[in-house]
Amino acid sequence: MRIVIAGGHGQIALRLERLLAARGDEVAGIIRKAEQADELREVGAEPVVLDLESASVDEVAERLRGADAAVFAAGAGPGSGAARKDTVDKAAAVLFADAAVRAGVRRFVVVSSMGADPGHQGDEIFDVYLRAKGEADAYVRGQDALDWTILRPGQLTDDAGTGLVRLEARTGRGPIPRDDVAAVLAELVDTSATAGLTLELISGPVPVSVAVKSVAGN
Repeated sequence: MRIVIAGGHGQIALRLERLLAARGDEVAGIIRKAEQADELREVGAEPVVLDLESASVDEVAERLRGADAAVFAAGAGPGSGAARKDTVDKAAAVLFADAAVRAGVRRFVVVSSMGADPGHQGDEIFDVYLRAKGEADAYVRGQDALDWTILRPGQLTDDAGTGLVRLEARTGRGPIPRDDVAAVLAELVDTSATAGLTLELISGPVPVSVAVKSVAGN
């Protein structure tokens, strides 16, 4: 498969790129800064320098053309203000979805956040973030031309992955190592039977591949 990942230099994305490249997939990561390119090459991914905050739909679609799947893993990140929650966590996700539709890439996986909700109340930065992610998720869900899956991890940690998770429509809150999020994403990318599902993810008792097969109905 050829898989294009938005936010290719993110902590989850770098882990995902390494997993996909190791299993023989062709992986491209969209990054904002050229100086991030070497880190992508180190994990086996092709760096694509493109700023999703200023790019046009056509520019992004051109990078997506010929891909078998697209993964939105970009985020404004900690320390960013409310404005960038809107331009990255919401607007860039909408742009990436529109570009995937234009490029004819059906399989579309979103890294969202537990608690994402367009109706979320509050004025703190994290409240703005959850609204932005919720609005982006709602937009993706409305795209009939996409076979979308939305993944909402719990509290992200840098602990070593265990390969054991709980993946359900509702899991309740809990931690999850970024390693295990990446492992679940790698399975979801080529499990199109999970299309149309919004899934929460925390650490649990079930091996990743079994958990994905279970939600896919296998």
